[in-house]
Amino acid sequence: MSQVKIGDLASFHAWISRACERGPVPVLTGKNGDMDTVGSAIALAASHPRLMACGIHLGRTAKRVVEQLQAPFRKIAPIHTSWPNAIGGIVIVDAAAPGQVGVSLPEGVPLCILDHHATSDWTLTDEDLNLQWDVRATTQIIDQYLLEYAPQARTDVVRKMLLAGLITDTGRFRHADSGAFASAYALLDNSDIDYASFLQFIESETTSPSERGSLLRGLSRAKSIDSGSWNIVHTYSGTLEGRLASMLVGTGAEIALVSRFRDGETRLTARAPRSSTQQGVHLGNLMAAVAERIGGEGGGHDGAAGWSGKADRIAAESAFIAQVAIAARTEANT
Repeated sequence: MSQVKIGDLASFHAWISRACERGPVPVLTGKNGDMDTVGSAIALAASHPRLMACGIHLGRTAKRVVEQLQAPFRKIAPIHTSWPNAIGGIVIVDAAAPGQVGVSLPEGVPLCILDHHATSDWTLTDEDLNLQWDVRATTQIIDQYLLEYAPQARTDVVRKMLLAGLITDTGRFRHADSGAFASAYALLDNSDIDYASFLQFIESETTSPSERGSLLRGLSRAKSIDSGSWNIVHTYSGTLEGRLASMLVGTGAEIALVSRFRDGETRLTARAPRSSTQQGVHLGNLMAAVAERIGGEGGGHDGAAGWSGKADRIAAESAFIAQVAIAARTEANT
């Protein structure tokens, strides 16, 4: 580990220690409730009794894992949120912007942002801390912290929460790098985790008849277009946008885009295979550029990203396609 990261973890530990001395510290997840944000929050909260993992939503996979492992997670209301008295600070995990947590944060409370996205729209004060590493999953940051400062918290349950976040955020390691594999090894080493059985559990997601119908309708509406030097396959759907986008990637799309409009908000979800990211695609940067152009909030990883805002669905799709058109293609390093 580099000296910069060692210093980052020391600063983070000092921030956590000060915050916990002042009072309880919620560890707040991103509003999408994916496995990386939930696993990271629960694992970090295991390191100190004054930390509590919480958020407004548990995604499908995260909900199954939390229930299976009986992991402590508190659901909070998105409106009129009840915060603890004498709150010592708030740790926000895996959220690149204030709008990605889904709640209004109390004023004057120190914030610590833990994230691995390429973009950040947080405005912080001197009392706040931003720890943003170029890794494949936020769970990697959390496990490095636990290894250095709270090794006793790395129980098999905590390791499974972290491993599940790493597995899902790397697309079952399709978007992994050497650091991600090293993190997986560290989580499995000297544990009683049967990786094959655990992976089977993670992947055993059921689909209801209505959800299958939605996926099939989304596939039937898909269109293939060329934008600059890239091919985009795009469609729209009312649910399971991430899974649908991944299915479109499976058809050979260089970039898959799925849009959704619900309750006055438009959402874009994009996926790209490793072959595209190796040639220059960075969906997180593209979504951030969409936000700069039409408002809303966007960002993410090179191979998986999203945007949400009030713009019309067609206008949002057009803005993303226009950004792809000016994205340069480079030679892949294999």
